[in-house]
Amino acid sequence: MAPFYKYVTELLKLPFDQALFNKMESTNKEDLAKFDEKVEDAEQNMGETEVNEALLGKADYYAQIGDKERALTAYDDLLTKSITPGTRIDIVFTLVRIGFFYDDNAMVRTNIEKLKELVEQGGDWDRRNRLKAYEGVYLMSIRDFKGAASQFIDTLSTFTSTEMMPYKDFVKYAVLTSLISMQRVDIKKKVLDAPEILEVISDIPHLEDYMTSLYNCNYAQFFRALADIERTHLRTSRFLYAHLRYYVREMRIVAYAQLLESYRSLTIGSMAQAFGVTEDYIDRDLYKFIAAGRLNCVIDRVNGVIETNRPDAKNAQYQTVIKQGDLLLNRVQKLSRVIDV
Repeated sequence: MAPFYKYVTELLKLPFDQALFNKMESTNKEDLAKFDEKVEDAEQNMGETEVNEALLGKADYYAQIGDKERALTAYDDLLTKSITPGTRIDIVFTLVRIGFFYDDNAMVRTNIEKLKELVEQGGDWDRRNRLKAYEGVYLMSIRDFKGAASQFIDTLSTFTSTEMMPYKDFVKYAVLTSLISMQRVDIKKKVLDAPEILEVISDIPHLEDYMTSLYNCNYAQFFRALADIERTHLRTSRFLYAHLRYYVREMRIVAYAQLLESYRSLTIGSMAQAFGVTEDYIDRDLYKFIAAGRLNCVIDRVNGVIETNRPDAKNAQYQTVIKQGDLLLNRVQKLSRVIDV
């Protein structure tokens, strides 16, 4: 991976080992010469299909050693040739993986859109299924957890995209995105009781405790599991690390809202005990979410009580009707003035 070694050392300003680079580059040149021989032999003695296969092998080698620009050029050249629809789709899948590798979301988004068109034109079942997995990873990387969870859950029983990640990692991401975006009843049906998840969940550290503690309302255990998830899975994930603080904050809100939904009021002490934290922590954490309108409650610090004030659905509907009615009247008045003129 001489090209990638050079890219990383320049990006991170690391010491550059010229001797190591020369050694790797020499190996690359030898391997590329062999690919050139295959291409030349195919052009002289074989047909167009064999030539394209040889060119594809060379393009794959560029991708393997981390030579992004040459790989993209080689793949783009292949896409202009007469290749089978399946090969064309596989090349665009590879372009998506290169985009993931270099954290190039624009490249990933563009090629996923291409994949959707190509799959509609002639993709088989396996490639349609893989597209869902790829799109789920992309949506997760841009913080669309609801969309990602939908794609992950749909693909759990038919996952074949092992070139992108192991199945255990796929299950992990399915659980993490589902808990932050799904309703409680859907979590039970699609996650906790899913046989594909239950089959491997015990092999993924902390994930089972994290999943079950939230659903079973064991909030102290959930907070401990959330800390373990942050350390073990979020900080080590190239897709979720950028959203670490957001994810942890939103999951705290989910847990707080789930507890408060069961009470009209409760003491700060009892809530702190339920989450296994101090009263000062609960007070400091809740007021930020209350001020931002994320939790429907107020804190009476003098009496040490938290009172919920869940919005009245009928009152909300009434306010909506008033707003929409005012908007309609304004538009009618503007229209009447235009007609008069």
